[in-house]
Amino acid sequence: MAASPEPPGPSPVAGSAAAAASVPRRSGRWADLGKRVGSAVILAPLALACLWFGQWPWALLIALGAAGSAVEWALMCGAQPRTWPVFLLPLGMAAVPLLAFVAGAGWALALAAALAILGWVLFGRDRNALWLTAGFVYLAPAAVALVRLRHIHLVGRLDMLFLVLIIWASDIGAYLVGRLVGGPKLAPTISPGKTWSGAAGGLVAAGLVGLAVAAAAGGEPAPVHAMEIAVILGAASQIGDLLESWFKRHFGVKDSGRSIPGHGGLLDRLDGMLTAAPAAGLMAVTLGGGVLLWQ
Repeated sequence: MAASPEPPGPSPVAGSAAAAASVPRRSGRWADLGKRVGSAVILAPLALACLWFGQWPWALLIALGAAGSAVEWALMCGAQPRTWPVFLLPLGMAAVPLLAFVAGAGWALALAAALAILGWVLFGRDRNALWLTAGFVYLAPAAVALVRLRHIHLVGRLDMLFLVLIIWASDIGAYLVGRLVGGPKLAPTISPGKTWSGAAGGLVAAGLVGLAVAAAAGGEPAPVHAMEIAVILGAASQIGDLLESWFKRHFGVKDSGRSIPGHGGLLDRLDGMLTAAPAAGLMAVTLGGGVLLWQ
């Protein structure tokens, strides 16, 4: 996550942001650093191996991540375990990226829309049902974009590597600079731990890593353009971070889950990807097939 951790919030009920903000923050500026590093050492090689070695392994990884994120979303929205939302949301979200792989983005997004309508009916056609089915709107664009980006002929592997490393750089840069420098808060009512210095550090890190990836990939990258694209994607990642923070404060939860030590849940780890991936997907569509994102 970018900058520093969220303040705990004890209530799982929507609208309890005030109670969440009143609980003391965990002590120690670097209290979670060890867990973060340990999680990254385990998860990063798995993600990079699936990305690099094949489209099917990557699609299956995205399907697994989408299903796990959907479970967290349903529970965060207040759904009880072993109820319709906790089954329909993850099963539907697992199907979306797989359909994107075999049939294309249009069919996958159509499936997500159909599942959202079905969920609205099954979940009660009330405000709670609206929040639950919003999970398809929140998760599906990124799941589709991640699969289709990797699927692009010739450049898919490098485009995805470019995107993943930029998001990681933005997260790490914002975390380190925010902890070291501190200063004015970026959005205190949404995420009191995040600072303007952390946001700037994340964008600088994203730009530098984007430039390094473009240079290492060979060809004739335009340095300024490569950094511009990387900064745009880094900014999109930070918007996703803030958006997920807003969701958590709305529902009065500290973390989306507990599956990743030092990060909370999958949504806490993937929040930036949920907005940066669709942005990268739109860039790829604009450029056309076979063109690297930074060219």
